[in-house]
Amino acid sequence: MPPDPDALVPDVPALRARLDAADYLADDALATALLLAVRMRQPILLEGEPGVGKTEAARALATVLDTPLIRLQCYEGLSAAEALYEWNYPRQLLAIRLAESRGEPLRDADLFTEDFLMPRPLLAAITHPGPRPAVLLIDEVDRADDEFEAFLLELLADAAVTVPELGTRTATVPPVAVLTSNRTRDLHDALKRRCLYHWIEYPDTERVAAVIRRRVPGAGEWLASRVAGAVDRLRADQRLTKPPGIAEAVNWAAAMRALGLTSFDANAADRTLGAVLKYAEDLAAVRAGGLAHLVDSDA
Repeated sequence: MPPDPDALVPDVPALRARLDAADYLADDALATALLLAVRMRQPILLEGEPGVGKTEAARALATVLDTPLIRLQCYEGLSAAEALYEWNYPRQLLAIRLAESRGEPLRDADLFTEDFLMPRPLLAAITHPGPRPAVLLIDEVDRADDEFEAFLLELLADAAVTVPELGTRTATVPPVAVLTSNRTRDLHDALKRRCLYHWIEYPDTERVAAVIRRRVPGAGEWLASRVAGAVDRLRADQRLTKPPGIAEAVNWAAAMRALGLTSFDANAADRTLGAVLKYAEDLAAVRAGGLAHLVDSDA
């Protein structure tokens, strides 16, 4: 029998060490929040600016628990049916034709059974057999509509979902539910009340450099620290529409490595600036101000 999740992560230092081994650097506050989500079997809502590692936290937690990560990417117009299940219509049609060829009666109830059910992420997480709970990542829930947010309440409160044709499905091994939000809109209080909550701050320059060293093979100390410092200065630029996050910092360093650049000067920054800034207005603003101060290690 695999170890119980509580035995895998008996305390915060143990969870931090396991997250570190999964190449995710978490501080005590985040590790504590994730530990509580596992121990209390309560959903957790992770909020923060884009690119601070909310989605990666769920991925790393699944790795730590050695359990499947089941991800639902939210978007505007996402319906409950799309997130929950669908019927295997080609197989149903085949069953109808076979019954007709044999002259056998076929009722609607014969077509809407488990044999024809195709679970989508929410139902897959609820019906996961265990022995450890799956990690259910409901990513960017703020992008979904109010109606979908309301639909989630049953799942988050009771670890159960309802399939109209088959009835209510209640989890034998409730998932560890991790919701993420970039705060493009405010979530309803009813949803928040069902969740633990943690705001992920943008890490300091040293931690960003450490993440770069982990995620970019061959990135030396000089490249990691210079890129982390440059990203920190970009984030302080009030003109930017979209300040870069950790993901962009990693991408920038990876671009430098891909080009085989051995120095981080204004020319190198200019050539790779599209790896870290994704708006034309931001690119223009930074280039107009000059790039020398951006790459100056003494700035």
